[in-house]
Formats: sequence, structure tokens, C-alpha cells
Amino acid sequence: LVRAMSFAWSAKSLANWTLARPHTRSRFKVKARAANATANAANADAKCLVFSFHNYENNTLKKALPDATFSSARCELGTASLARGHNAVCVFVDDDVGVDVVDALADHGVRLILLRCAGWDNVDCERAVERGVTVLRVPAYDPLSISEYAVAMMLSLNRHLCASRDRLRMGNFTLDGLVGSSLRGKTVGVLGTGKIGRGVADILKRGFQMNVLGFDKFPNKPGFCGEYMDLDEVLERSDVVSLHLPLTPETDGLIDKYAIAKMKRGAILINTSRGALVDARAAIDGLVSGKIAALGLDVYENENKLFFKDFSSMNMEQRMLVWDETMAILGSMPNVLVTPHTAFLTHEALHGIAATTAENFRLFKEGETLEGDHVVCVGAAE
Repeated sequence: LVRAMSFAWSAKSLANWTLARPHTRSRFKVKARAANATANAANADAKCLVFSFHNYENNTLKKALPDATFSSARCELGTASLARGHNAVCVFVDDDVGVDVVDALADHGVRLILLRCAGWDNVDCERAVERGVTVLRVPAYDPLSISEYAVAMMLSLNRHLCASRDRLRMGNFTLDGLVGSSLRGKTVGVLGTGKIGRGVADILKRGFQMNVLGFDKFPNKPGFCGEYMDLDEVLERSDVVSLHLPLTPETDGLIDKYAIAKMKRGAILINTSRGALVDARAAIDGLVSGKIAALGLDVYENENKLFFKDFSSMNMEQRMLVWDETMAILGSMPNVLVTPHTAFLTHEALHGIAATTAENFRLFKEGETLEGDHVVCVGAAE
């Protein structure tokens, strides 16, 4: 298996690390309460446009929003005009809902953004509030599906399952180079102990008899089955590190060349949370040098240009327009497993996302009070 990885994070960075989302949400709610109470007036005839619609959502989202308009187009400035005539848009995790896009959507009459995901780092919420646009999300959708996926990546990399499959397809049934190690008795460091992180900890401790260490800015979460320690100690003692942190200015690039330079040789690193937590080029250098034994990524810092698209039918000129050298290198490395943001993709999760999204839309249409974890921000009356 792997040896522990470690890196130092300065006391200043640690002291400054604040999870922006809870504070951001509170600030938006204060603004919302101060806004005109009619901001959520009944809108029974509201129409919704769904961006980034995929075929796998036919049996869930399309049934949950039968009167919506569905488009496979990604939400961005160039496609915002598709929302003309709609009061609401429904977007996915890699859609662009920055300042310019929020302005364009608001100019076309959009007053509601429905996120069919939990995170909202792709939305400029302050601008949404200013433009009278409410943002609602899906706070949880079978989070254990992501926990299970993170563990599956660990097992696949540790036991060389992808290499075994590739060899078999070429008629190679030899065993050299496929030796792995038991996870039993090893240590996993879980960075971020929300529902997903706690799920990973439960699976690995109870199912694999691993030692579990955790780091969280807000520790002592109920149900965490490991021992909380400071960040440096968790990383120094962990054989496997699994990232389950939100993307904030403080966590952006958390695993960079400086962190990797201080790692012990032979660490497995798993990221199923946000791509920008890991500097991919630095990770490649770590893999080449042997500092990192294996890397599992279900997210990627530039995934909005690549994920959810099919390049197999494109000609070379079309491919080169979106060529990503870093991803090409990652995809060619035998000790790297990259998947296109599929950790959430289970039948249970899709049904949960569709049901919550439909309920959020209903609350908006009927003018009910908007409060709770599903509320990101409530647009002020312009």
C-alpha cells in the first residue's frame, strides 16, 4: 500500500480558513429578510428552463418537472438568451452562473435559479440578490453514494483493478506489477467530516478495520467514528487521504507543490469533492517522482471544459479547440484513475435531486416562505 503523506499548512492559513458557505448563506438571509416581503410573491404560472439536461435524467427530472423546457446546452453567457420567456432556470454543477450570466438571466426575466446540486460556488449569489434572483439548491441527495465511490476508487487504485482489466483485454494474464496491500490496520485521513466524509470513515473503519483520523474546521461532528487531530498530524499519519472539503478561497489549491514536496512517499490521494482543491500539475509531478503512489479524481479543476461531453465523435480540429494537456497526461498514467464527476450518479441520488428540485420550484411558484438548508439566497425586490 502506501506510506503516509504530510504537508505543512501555515498557522496563518489555518487561522484564516473559514468555510465561507455558512457565513455567506447567513449574510444573504439577512439581506433577504430586510428585502421587500413580496420578493416571494406567488408565481403560479412560472416557467422553467433546464440547462445541461442529460439523457440519464429522463426518468427522474423530466417526470418531476413535466412542464419545463429542457436543453442540453450548458448555462453560460452565450446561452443565457435561451431563458427568455422563463421565470426560472435549473442548472447543474458545472454551469456558469457568474456575474455576467446572472445579469443576463435577470434581464431575460429569470427570478429563480434552481441548482440540482449541493454546492453553489459556480453562482455569484451577491449579484443574484442584487438582481432579485432567488437561488435554491439540493442540500443532500444520497450522500453515501459519494462515500461509497471514494472507497471504490481507493480499492481500485490499491489493487490495480484498472491495470488488470486493461491487461486482460490484451490477453495478458500475468501478475507482475499488480501486487497491492491490505487496507486492514492502515490509517485513512478524512479531510472534511460532513455527511460524505463521515460515510467514508464508517465504511473504512467498520468494513476494513482501518484507523480513521479526521480534520474539520468545525470538529466533533456527531457520528464521526474517528479521532480528530490538527491538519498536519492527520496528513503525517495517514496512508490514504480522502478530500471532502468545500471549495473556498482558503481551500483552493490546498494540495499544491509545496504540500506534495512535504509528503511521505507512497500516498494514495482521493478527491471526490471539488477539483480545484488539487493542483493537478503538481500532482503529476508528485506521481512521476513517486511522492504520490496513486491518484483518484472524480473532479478536476478545469472540468467545465471537458466533463459531460463526448469527444469521441469529434474530428481533430474540434478536439484541439478544447485540448487539455494536463488531463491528457493524467489519463495516460497507469496509477491515476479519473472519472467525469460520477460519484453522485446513482438511481437513488437522481430521484432525490429531482424530487427536491421540483419541491423547490413548487415553493417558489406558490409564494411560500423560503427558509432552510435548501435556500442559498433570496432575491431582493429590485
